[in-house]
Amino acid sequence: MSELKHGDIAPDFELKDQDGKTIKLSDFTGRKLLLYFYPKAETPGCVMQACSIRNAFQALNDKGVAAVGISPDTVSAQKKFAGRYNLPFQLLTDEDHKVADAYGAWGKSSILFIKYTGIIRSSFLIDENGKVIQAWYKVKPLDTVPDAIAALK
Repeated sequence: MSELKHGDIAPDFELKDQDGKTIKLSDFTGRKLLLYFYPKAETPGCVMQACSIRNAFQALNDKGVAAVGISPDTVSAQKKFAGRYNLPFQLLTDEDHKVADAYGAWGKSSILFIKYTGIIRSSFLIDENGKVIQAWYKVKPLDTVPDAIAALK
């Protein structure tokens, strides 16, 4: 799938969260959504990213923005990750990476010069009607929140 851009309709999804509850994109109709894809729970960059969103959760909420993370981790891994870091938002499991594919967040990437196929750390700000306001690919973990807040201005 190619990269999404401003004005594109965000691909629909239906995934399980860390509690096994089915979550759909349409559950967020009427409010903005910061949707981000991360490679693997409990890894340093993913912890930094999740905790930065946790720390900005109230500020985002005050701006009418919900936050949701997606990775290929299992439901139990997502639950452990959310609990360990007191994450107040949903983490969804995309084990077959179909949703990541649809968002252009699955492909060739590298860590420390090691090339692999997997999640491309990406984030998306989606409007109340399911359209992409802004998309960021190969985003740095600590840029997710500042990028989203800047796009809201």
